Amino acid sequence: MDDQAALSPAIETDGGVWRFPAGAPLRLDSGAVLPGLEIGYQTYGRLNESRTNAVLVCHALTGDQYAASTHPITGKPGWWSRVIGPGLPLDPDRYFIICTNVVGGCMGSTGPGSANPKTGEPYGLAFPMITIADMVRAQAMLVEAMGIDTLFAVVGGSMGGMQVLQWAADYPEKLFSAVCIAAAARHSAQNIAFHEVGRQAIMADPDWRGGAYQSEGVSPSKGLAVARMAAHITYLSEAALQRKFGRELRKDGLSWGFDADFQVESYLRHQGASFVDRFDANSYLYITRALDYFDLAAGHEGVLAQAFRKARQVRFMVLSFSSDWLYSTAESRDIVRALNAAGCRASFVEIETDKGHDAFFLDEPQLDATLRGFLEASAQARGLA
Repeated sequence: MDDQAALSPAIETDGGVWRFPAGAPLRLDSGAVLPGLEIGYQTYGRLNESRTNAVLVCHALTGDQYAASTHPITGKPGWWSRVIGPGLPLDPDRYFIICTNVVGGCMGSTGPGSANPKTGEPYGLAFPMITIADMVRAQAMLVEAMGIDTLFAVVGGSMGGMQVLQWAADYPEKLFSAVCIAAAARHSAQNIAFHEVGRQAIMADPDWRGGAYQSEGVSPSKGLAVARMAAHITYLSEAALQRKFGRELRKDGLSWGFDADFQVESYLRHQGASFVDRFDANSYLYITRALDYFDLAAGHEGVLAQAFRKARQVRFMVLSFSSDWLYSTAESRDIVRALNAAGCRASFVEIETDKGHDAFFLDEPQLDATLRGFLEASAQARGLA
């Protein structure tokens, strides 16, 4: 493990890249094998003597392991710094918090930008297809390597929530509790359609070079920026866009051209431009495809409840946001019904907000209170009080 300096006087972090030997490959759902697996990760807090206080935090599509650490590329605070920290729902003084970069990512974990051991060049499109289950399988390898038999909790929103569900289906014996936020048990046709627009934007960029842009010293930044712009629209609600921007102009009058006349246009362009500095285009292709392939019931005779039949001892919390149209409350209710049908203990809260899907990143007191309350009750049941 590569030690890192203290993040701040309030919270310390440790992490780096965990390297598995070639003799411990990651076997993928596609049938392919990844030798020499590497996982980028960060930890916060300390593992207790009984190794019962570990919490795995799973990131969303464009996230990474820097959940509560200063990002090494952007210099910005961690994407969940408002949840992870002293006195916050995920308190490192109480829990040992782990966050990994998913397989297929671009922040230390093996992905399409990693060196292909057969050629020494970046994998590019030679990288095998991955699934949410593959991401979870890699996380389980890391957790086991850390000497942790059972996670106190696995927590995640959006794609992170899908990982939570996959953990419950594949490794229920390794979980005490699970928190699934703003997610779904499978990707809808609309979700797939938006992702396809983004992928086509990347692949239409002349600098994509059939996925070999790294070897050729270029980057499909324009295509990736457009993909980010399109996706970002789905993370906000119409009410949030109207409240933040409306039809406000950037300057007096119209340009009578194709500059960013409207504030919302400028905002989306900024989102796209800043994204390309920290994310790899091929990783975006692979991870969005993994999301599209996600259908938890498909591996269980098409019955979602069957996926959770061995998870009756796990304590579940499912949360949704009323204005989330990417992963709607109806889809969260489907998850809860399946958990109930499987005989699992499941709590459900729909949070009223106009902030849309991205509400779990934002200041949302009811989310904080619900998460804190669930973890507190689970900690008492676990004997961590």
